[in-house]
Amino acid sequence: MSAAGAAMLLADPSRALTLDTATWDGILCAARAERLLASLAWRLSGLDLPGDVAAVLDSAKADAEVGRTAALWEAEMARRALAPLDVPVVLLKGTAFAAAGLDAGRGRQIGDLDILVPRDRLDEVEGALLAAGWEWVKPDPYDDRYYRRWMHELPPLIHRDRDRMIDVHHTILPLTARPTPDAGALIAESVPLENGLRVLAPEDMIVHAAAHLLADGDLAGGLRNLWDIDRLVRDHDAPEFVASVRDRAAHHQLTGEVERALRLSRVLFATPVTAGDLTLADRFYRARLLARDGWGRQPRPFLRLAFYIRSHWLRMPPFMLAKHLWTKWRKG
Repeated sequence: MSAAGAAMLLADPSRALTLDTATWDGILCAARAERLLASLAWRLSGLDLPGDVAAVLDSAKADAEVGRTAALWEAEMARRALAPLDVPVVLLKGTAFAAAGLDAGRGRQIGDLDILVPRDRLDEVEGALLAAGWEWVKPDPYDDRYYRRWMHELPPLIHRDRDRMIDVHHTILPLTARPTPDAGALIAESVPLENGLRVLAPEDMIVHAAAHLLADGDLAGGLRNLWDIDRLVRDHDAPEFVASVRDRAAHHQLTGEVERALRLSRVLFATPVTAGDLTLADRFYRARLLARDGWGRQPRPFLRLAFYIRSHWLRMPPFMLAKHLWTKWRKG
């Protein structure tokens, strides 16, 4: 059993009671590789599981809680560094889910701190973070120019003492991408937290998750992003909410991505949304999301290569892509 087995248990925890040892081994290995092990642990809480399985899942939950605490502390450090600027700071992705107390944050493995700030305040934000101890990860002049001219974020920064990275976004997709989300609306409609930080509006969280999954990458680790979408929909389980999500998707030019994400989420996780049947193209996306075997490997190289090429094609026009790949190849 592989990533498909992990998805099966996330959708229907009761099926965990019928699994044998070999099947458990494959599911746990695939879930760990997909960074879904702690999410699976929370989903299976309260079930009578084999002792060794329960021990692995309990450990994963404990590790995720340590990561959650560290992520929220890093967000607080960024808040303190940026507070004198009086600039809106919007938390994104896993840190936002944890800070807002959403179900999507339970067991969510959190890596870098991602924040969204107005583009016209980037210089001030950058200066304040550098003064507070963050340093550049990518000192290469070409990479620095590329990020600043074409990407949706500053070059990544890492704190010299805490060894934690921060990605400072000014929108949610590269400037070269075909859709052009309304970054101003994302910030204007964001929701304040008690500490002064902000999170995206619930509808925009789902739009962002779909954009990150389907419009800005090769779907590596995408099963976790799709699980985020399922959890975010269920946090607001009402037909009018999904209609509002679709309205926001249209506003951000991401209707196709959101609709595909909802179809895939409904099929894999039984997400309670009205969506059409999977298209032929959707089946390739489904295969890519589940391309993880019971050893944690991704054994479908041609499928992965196709989505890798697609990810670069989405990010930039052909001539620019060729120039970029040539430059990166020459630099090794």
